[in-house]
Amino acid sequence: MKRSVLTEMNSEELGVKLQEDLEALQNLRFQKSLQQLENPVQIKYLRREIAQIKTAIKEYSNGIREIKGAQ
Repeated sequence: MKRSVLTEMNSEELGVKLQEDLEALQNLRFQKSLQQLENPVQIKYLRREIAQIKTAIKEYSNGIREIKGAQ
């Protein structure tokens, strides 16, 4: 997911996306342990996306990022 898409999401959507990505990461790690993972680079990209989502959530909580539509 591109960074520009993450900036358009609000904190609730980011929370849902974070949970989905964490579950996907767990599944990829399970596949890797069973040696069924076809593309191990997926883990790298998913970890990076999780970090970006966590950063965006932290920016909302610190007041660095404003909620879209708020004045």
